[in-house]
Amino acid sequence: TMIDKDSMYNTPPCWCIYMLGLVLEWLDSKGGVEGMEKIKHRKAQMLYDVLDGSKLFTCPAEKGSRSDMNVTFRSVSKELDAKFVEQATAAGFTNLKGHRNVGGMRASIYNAMPMEGVEKLADFIRKFDQDN
Repeated sequence: TMIDKDSMYNTPPCWCIYMLGLVLEWLDSKGGVEGMEKIKHRKAQMLYDVLDGSKLFTCPAEKGSRSDMNVTFRSVSKELDAKFVEQATAAGFTNLKGHRNVGGMRASIYNAMPMEGVEKLADFIRKFDQDN
C-alpha cells in the first residue's frame, strides 16, 4: 500500500520517530547497549551492597537470581517496612512500597534512573539502618 500510494498513504508518526531518535542518541552517549548493561549492574550492585551490609534489611532473591532493574528488600518487620516507606516518601523517594500481595519494598532502577538517584537512595537506606 505504501509503495502504491508513493509513501503518502498515511502520515508517519513523526513525534514517535523524533523521540526514538533522541532516545537512541542518549543510549549511544552512554556506550550503547553494552554501556547501559554496565551502568545498570553498577546501580543494582550499589543497592545490594548496602542491603547485604545492613542489620535491618534482607533481599528475598538469592544472589544469583537478583534483578538489576527491580531491587526488592524488606526489613525485620512490617511495621518497620511501613516506617521506611513513610520516611522515604517524605524524603522524596516515591513508589518504594512493594507489591500489595508480597509486601516489603521495591526500588525500580530502570535505565532512565540516574546513578545519582541510586546513590541518594543508598545513603538514605544506610541512615535509616543506623537510626533504627
